[in-house]
Amino acid sequence: MKKLIESEIVELKPSLSQSDRIIATVAAMANKTGGKIIVGISSSGKIIGIEIGKDTVEKLTNKITQNTDPPVYPKISIETMGSKNVIIIEVSESQDHLVLAFGRPYKRVGKSTIKMSKEEYERSILEKHKETLRFDSQINKKAQMKNIDSDKVVAFVKKAKTERGLDINADAPLEEVLSRLKLTQDNRLTNSALLLFGRNPQNFCLQAEVKCVRFKGTGVTGTMIDMKDIAGNIIDQLVEVEKFIFDHISLTSWIEDGKLERQEKWEYPPKAIREALANALAHRDYRSPSKTQVRIFDDRIEFWNPGRLPEGMNQNLLIR
Repeated sequence: MKKLIESEIVELKPSLSQSDRIIATVAAMANKTGGKIIVGISSSGKIIGIEIGKDTVEKLTNKITQNTDPPVYPKISIETMGSKNVIIIEVSESQDHLVLAFGRPYKRVGKSTIKMSKEEYERSILEKHKETLRFDSQINKKAQMKNIDSDKVVAFVKKAKTERGLDINADAPLEEVLSRLKLTQDNRLTNSALLLFGRNPQNFCLQAEVKCVRFKGTGVTGTMIDMKDIAGNIIDQLVEVEKFIFDHISLTSWIEDGKLERQEKWEYPPKAIREALANALAHRDYRSPSKTQVRIFDDRIEFWNPGRLPEGMNQNLLIR
């Protein structure tokens, strides 16, 4: 018989005396891709065996279901290995990956069962309810149609129709246009509608501003040459922040032989600036009270927003 080894989907336990750890592993496996726990085998793979009573399986099943939330109902069987009895607990993957054991969340990392951090568990909850909890798709209960700048909506639709072939009539009623742009829910304005086309989105989301600062030198301790808080909807913010940046970076110009037109080059590529700025505005966490920031130094520009990288990604991966 091939020697059993522990892995992310296989856990070996010598006896049922470790029932609490078994239950924690059941929850951890349910929160991953499922797995199998074999009781009666040491962690080194030695078959020890286990004494089986008439109600051993029933008691173990009840203990697992009573101490997991939502209850996990694993498949439990008794098998013979090397002439000795072992218990095999087969765990299926949970649909939402939010199973608790003894009121605590666990996860499987390699061949270990460890507690999830509070942040990891909260992120899992948000992922489960992302469509209803996402800030941009939530209804803003205080907002009304009068808070939307209809001229901005019409201008956007006309431009999108010309440049991207948007199939929406700019002369259609405002409610219809916003609905087709998926900016309403149940005929109520969403936060996205206000951020994109609100007359003054900061009345509903104070942190939806960009703080722009030009520092003298290469650090934040340097003198502030200029500072501006830019409000309005995020489309207007994009335009105004760009103006601030280009007012504070250098433009080099020169004449080349054989060319009548003057040649020009910005200190930083305009396309890169626009991409970084658009990402800073679009991918921030609007639940955070912090503002998006643009900091200009003598040797660099920094774009910063409140939020975190997607699960499984870190700065080292981005640098590579």
